[in-house]
Amino acid sequence: MKKNLSKIVSAVLCIAMILAFTACGSGDSADEGEKTKITFCLDWTPNTNHTGLYVALANGYYDEAGLDVEIVQPPENGATTMCASGQAQFAVEAQDTFAAALDSDEPMAVTSVAAILQHNTSCIMARAGEGLDRPAGLTGKTYSTWDSPIELAMLKKVVNDDGGDFDKINLISNNITDEPAALAAKQTDAIWVFYGWGGINADVEGVDVDTWFFGDVDEALDYYTPVIIANDEFLKEYPEEAKAFLEATAKGYEYAAENPEEAAQILIDGDETGSLTGCEELVKKSQAYISGQYLNEEGKWGVIDEARWNRFYSWLYEEKLTSTDLTGKGFSNDYLPQ
Repeated sequence: MKKNLSKIVSAVLCIAMILAFTACGSGDSADEGEKTKITFCLDWTPNTNHTGLYVALANGYYDEAGLDVEIVQPPENGATTMCASGQAQFAVEAQDTFAAALDSDEPMAVTSVAAILQHNTSCIMARAGEGLDRPAGLTGKTYSTWDSPIELAMLKKVVNDDGGDFDKINLISNNITDEPAALAAKQTDAIWVFYGWGGINADVEGVDVDTWFFGDVDEALDYYTPVIIANDEFLKEYPEEAKAFLEATAKGYEYAAENPEEAAQILIDGDETGSLTGCEELVKKSQAYISGQYLNEEGKWGVIDEARWNRFYSWLYEEKLTSTDLTGKGFSNDYLPQ
């Protein structure tokens, strides 16, 4: 689920977004009685991270809140850029990649306003029984990397802390689209996946794998991925509409948490990209897992724990992965249902 869109989908999206931008402007409220238009930009093609949005749309929660919401795919320069420019009022990001938007003398005008999942479900997945069920096991093995400095720094930390040797890992570029199939074919020994999709897909495809989660290895790496970000100008000018949007979205995720099977079907039915066609079994099994990740221990959706947010950004700064200390920056719980 990382970042290459097909040319066909991109072309369709460009047309769709031009129309959406013309209609939506910057999210201004229309005359009394009309709904506030909101454009929401995904980070990737529809998947179970996004289910609550599609539930809120299909079940009329946005409509009841006086909102006219359109869900669109990201442009080539990314969802955050689109949101910061005001072409979308909300978008999907992740705390690790979001750091780049904040790490500047003039940070992008966006704020993280809700956690979609309460814990980091990303993990390393490898063929079962080959000693890669813990970080040190990567020593001497082949790992498919996105060549992200944060990704590699995280991997180096957990491997070396576990007694392994990061420098002895054979790093190859990650151009894999089907992770379980690539492992089965021995194209690579290990790959970073989001368990709710890649890990579940291994079960669907019948590939026996071992996994370990970054958040389980080191609490500093239990960061928020994904999150919902919002355009700062929209938050300033239309705080009540922003709250109404997040309240309706919370209802969507709460429904999905309680009704995973029904929610999965709503996502499948709402997917206009066609990317979920033929993946119905994966979507339903993924939803059964991910529905348990939406709410915190108090049964609330969206809440960002300040200590956890800051712990990860403090680690990035200590490792010189950001030029500024981002602790306490870039997030707000003020727009969530109280």
